[in-house]
Amino acid sequence: MLYLDGAALAARLDRHELINRLEQAFASDSTAPPRQRYALGDMADRTLLVMPAWRTGGALGVKLVTIVDANAKRGLPAVNACYVLMDCDTSVPRAVLDGTELTLRRTGAASALAARYLARPDATRMLMVGTGALAPHVVLSHAAVRPISEVRIWGRRPERAREVAATLGNHGFSVEPCDDLAAGVIWADIVSCATLSSTPLIEGRWLRPGQHLDLIGSFRPDMREADDSAVARAELYVDTRAGALAEAGELVQTLASGVIKLTDIRAELSELVRGSAPGRRAAGTITLFKSVGTAIEDLAAAELAVAGGAPGHAG
Repeated sequence: MLYLDGAALAARLDRHELINRLEQAFASDSTAPPRQRYALGDMADRTLLVMPAWRTGGALGVKLVTIVDANAKRGLPAVNACYVLMDCDTSVPRAVLDGTELTLRRTGAASALAARYLARPDATRMLMVGTGALAPHVVLSHAAVRPISEVRIWGRRPERAREVAATLGNHGFSVEPCDDLAAGVIWADIVSCATLSSTPLIEGRWLRPGQHLDLIGSFRPDMREADDSAVARAELYVDTRAGALAEAGELVQTLASGVIKLTDIRAELSELVRGSAPGRRAAGTITLFKSVGTAIEDLAAAELAVAGGAPGHAG
């Protein structure tokens, strides 16, 4: 059985190819039940996620994810994961993959895929809000679909923003830390957020016409990265309605308070790629894409990784 660690996955998952593979996956018929979420013991900051998906005549995969908020203080990743890929017909295991690297790359690719339909084609300036392991992947994935020439990084810890900015040198765009979040939002064409915040970071009064807001971080109803005004001002899109309406705090809370209605969610990602719903409709529109992650993305990325590229480890 093939084992692919993080380095092997990185070598096999070219960002352009991965974005295109996700586009194909969302356009095809795959099954991904709502992910199961379990609180580990009585600790609200320790979570286990179980995410299966399969495609008839193709593969079956399951990802196990743990999220421990306090790990950042320990110098450890907040998110850890492993992925098992099997044959859908026989259920014989084909490969075990590093789920953390898989998640980082497919998450960045999914946001970039949405930006392909929602961000202005001439978007050149990007603000990355968040300095975790996901941040560089989000920036590099967006740069694969839009002509990004300038990037700014904002984080609660300025020293960490400087570190992330330093890792993104030599990629064809300028990059620098950002100390003023409001100014950074106003400056940017694309604003991506990948944090574990439980209180809004992005305020709607900062947004300007033509921007694209990409919200990645929240995965529980009590988490959110943008305030009511930001949600109300934007045209709303999600990765999947089932996932976002159950888990995305930005939507769960604003729906409950009456700030938005269900009909304000214009489309999910599968509808965009299939052409059954339009993406950006005008240059001056503010678009908002909210993702909570779906196992369809993991399955597509795992199949791409196993299909070819640099050799992994046998085990």
